[in-house]
Parts: sequence; structure tokens; C-alpha cells
Amino acid sequence: MPKAVLREFNDNGWNESEMSIQLLRKDETELDLLALGECMVRLSPPGHQRIELTPYFEAYAGGGEYNVAYALARYGLRTSWVSRLVDNPLGHFILNHARCSGMETGEILWAPYDGAGRIDRIGLNFTEVGIGVRASVTVYDRGHTAISHIKPGEVDWQRIFSERGVRWFHTGGIFTALSDSCAEVALEAMNAAHDAGTIVSYDLNFRSKLWSSKKAIEATKRLMPFIDVIIGNEEDFQQSLGFDVEGADKSLKKLPVEGYKQMVKRVVAAYPHLRAVGTTLREVESGLVNNWSAILYDEGEFYESRRYEHLEIEDRVGGGDGFCSGLIYGIMNGLTAQECVEMGAAHGALLQSTRGDTSMVTLEEVQHVMSGKSARIKR
Repeated sequence: MPKAVLREFNDNGWNESEMSIQLLRKDETELDLLALGECMVRLSPPGHQRIELTPYFEAYAGGGEYNVAYALARYGLRTSWVSRLVDNPLGHFILNHARCSGMETGEILWAPYDGAGRIDRIGLNFTEVGIGVRASVTVYDRGHTAISHIKPGEVDWQRIFSERGVRWFHTGGIFTALSDSCAEVALEAMNAAHDAGTIVSYDLNFRSKLWSSKKAIEATKRLMPFIDVIIGNEEDFQQSLGFDVEGADKSLKKLPVEGYKQMVKRVVAAYPHLRAVGTTLREVESGLVNNWSAILYDEGEFYESRRYEHLEIEDRVGGGDGFCSGLIYGIMNGLTAQECVEMGAAHGALLQSTRGDTSMVTLEEVQHVMSGKSARIKR
């Protein structure tokens, strides 16, 4: 199969250049992207109120892998999502949210509702948005959720990848951490995707509240042979793969770009089959002000995005998923490596300007920011 041809725009027009990522053709597949993971109901106090003192909550739907499929559906790609939901109003709250994006929902597994959630339930997370020196906080209530009980063999991956056809498969460390069976299902799905020629991306997304670094490293190393594109921040690579960024400030106020590049080189040396590595860089100045940028490694070259200095944030949750979806959109639509990392960083920056985990911005807005234009009011 020939390499995917990506296009680079300059003053003379579009120039063709090759990148390492090979995609199945659109006309021989039913789906551009399939995601595997949990979506929860997120409950947040309004503004910057505290969880334990708020008189009411705002309700959103969101989950790491789900957020990527949601955003790409909004931008016109054919996406679907594999998960396991309870057949009750909370499950349908998530279903309705997914449908609003245009995402296909036919691959969702449904668990019967037993009237009390003793066997299967929808996960909740309570998130308060920090401000100043107070960090944002997430409190999970996601034990014994329906998706954590998914078992190998429950999804017909052969039908999905070989018969329906999928160009890109995305999952991550949050889903894998939910249970031992989720880790087995992730391996099963990646194996089938790999055999069908589907590109596989994995967002390391380490969550210390879900598992230990030791267990994360053991599980992730089993998945690595099937991963084409890997994404994460400095903590993710350290806690999920065992690679440190030399010179990184533990407070995350200063991140050494060259240290990141050296870390990525060590990752690629250990796993030379990787097609690309994406890394987000977040320097935390306060709960609502961060410096934000990203790096993309492709075929021995590094590409750095624009640096968003003193980025004002409404809600930081989902920024990494915004980078993932922007990067994937760029690759699937023939952008150059530089444009792909710019699109990922721009989408991540914009996503953090709204409340909730999922993207509420338009493709036009992402392209506007990518082009370096200002936030001057549009009339």
C-alpha cells in the first residue's frame, strides 16, 4: 500500500509530501474512527464552587476516548464508539449526547438495569474547576460500572474491523485501567485492528486514582506492539511506560522542551515500530492560566506547535483529548506534520475555553486560531 500523501500549503500553493502513516482508503471502509472506552456523567458545581458546598450541579457527558470520537463526529468524520451502558435514563443521557455530535451509536453494548445499580451502573465523576492557587479536582464514583465488566469475546472485533472496515482505532489508559478484563479487551481489539490494517492510537492518560504505575507499565507494555501512534504528557510517559523527562519541574511551572525530545527518542528507540508520538506541554501558572503547546515526532523529525502563552482557561478537563482529535483530524485530512501538531494544539487550547469535557468549538474556529488570528469580536 502506498504511503498516505499529505499536503503542505505555502505561498506557491499545495505541495505534496509523504509521511509514515498509512491509512485504509475511505471508499473501502464504513468508519473513519472507532473509539473504545467509558463515558461518565460529570457533575460540576457552577463557577468555582466547592463540591461539598454547592446547592446544585451542572451535568455533562464525557470520557477520554469518547471525547475524541465526539469531536471528530462534529467535524464531519464517520465515527463510532464501543462501550457498555446501562439501559436506564443515565445511559440514555449519554446516548443522546453522543447522537447530538452525529456519532454512530450502533456498536454500544447495553446492560439491563436491575433497579438499583447493584450489578451494572453508569459512572459518575464530580469535577470542581480550580482558580488561582487552587487546582481543579476530580472525585470519581465509577466503581462497578457497566463498561468495567466488559469481557473478551463480547464484541465481534472481526466483524467491525474486517467486514465493516475502520481507518483508525483509538483507545487509552483510562479504559485499560478500569479492570483486568478491560485491559484484555483493549489487547483483543488492538490485535484485530492491527490485523485489518487499521491505524491504532493510544492515549496513555495515566490516572493514579485508577491504578498504580507498576500495573500501568505492565499493561501498557503488552499493548505496545499493536500501537502506531502514542500520545501523552510527561506524567503519562513516566507512570505508564517508565520514561522520565530529564530536568522537568515537579510543579509543572517549567517544562524543558529538549528534555521531552530526548525522552521521545528513547521511547522510539525502545519501540521502533511507532509511526508517530504526540506530546502535550502544559506549564501551570495558576488554576486558570497555563502555558500550552505540543510536540509531534514523525519519521525522525520533531514538529513544535505555536506556544500559547498565558492561556486563559475556563475548564482544563479534556484538553489532551482535544489535542488527540485535532491531530487525528489533521492526519486523516492530508495535512502536513507541522499543520497536524498545530491543529492538535489549537483544538486543545480552544476546548479548554468552554465548560465540560467534550468539544464545543467549530472547525472554523480551530482553523482561525491555527492561522494565528486574534480573538477580536466577530460581527
